[in-house]
Amino acid sequence: PAVELAVRTLTDLGHRPAVLSRGYGRSGGGVQIVADAASIRLDAEEAGDEPFLLARRLPGVPVVVGSNRYEAGCVARARFGVTAVVLDDGFQHRTLHKGLEILMARADQPWGNGRLLPGGPLREPLGGLGRADLVVATGARRLDEATEVTHTVGRFAPAVPVLTAVHVPTECFEASGMRFVALEALGGARLLAFAGIGSPAGFRRTLHETVASVVDFQQFTDHHWYTREELARLERRAAEVRADAFITTEKDWVRLRPLPPLRRPVYVLSVRLALTSGEARWRAAFARIAT
Repeated sequence: PAVELAVRTLTDLGHRPAVLSRGYGRSGGGVQIVADAASIRLDAEEAGDEPFLLARRLPGVPVVVGSNRYEAGCVARARFGVTAVVLDDGFQHRTLHKGLEILMARADQPWGNGRLLPGGPLREPLGGLGRADLVVATGARRLDEATEVTHTVGRFAPAVPVLTAVHVPTECFEASGMRFVALEALGGARLLAFAGIGSPAGFRRTLHETVASVVDFQQFTDHHWYTREELARLERRAAEVRADAFITTEKDWVRLRPLPPLRRPVYVLSVRLALTSGEARWRAAFARIAT
């Protein structure tokens, strides 16, 4: 959602942006064009789940994948004449000149145990916060709901503004027939939720705020490609908790598509990132690189 918000902001400011991604977990290799201005050219397995989803949500925006982001950027510029690129998960990337560095951090437990990989979740010491132009605390509506983020940024990078944002549901659809449903219509259903994403707690929180009748939650690892056996286990668990249907994320739905459908209905929740404080700073930062 952060990449999508950045792309839409650049488009509003007159840019022709492209998205560059590593394409984590994809079956293809080298630099590949996931989507051009006209259509999506690769499926989710070839592209990776996140690039495919971005291509689906950003029609007309080129999406290019490659472990060498510099080569991917050269392809985007040569093929599509883009005026800006957005790097998905690119804070540690150094071979491309970046006019704007944005660090996303969860408001709850933003730094995990504070240790570097493999002992913890951090890819570099917290002193790297000083490279950021903006820090966005997700899952917070106000700065006082992101005190761990503001405290740490204040210690290591006091000049860097901290913004807040939440994930807001935009639509819900039933996967087999792509039939859109109102969230209110699910109020009486017993739902088994499952997700394989980087921040399942955020999805659980969104469900708690929007759908009251989630009777169970099954968690998988990020970028997880489901198997037939796992779907069978989900069906058995749904029977145990007397669930009427499943609900999952749009990213998980992408990874379910190659498999036979589940017997119970599967509802897919789409979300977008909405800034809850600091929107003027966000737009001003993008406006500076747009001139």
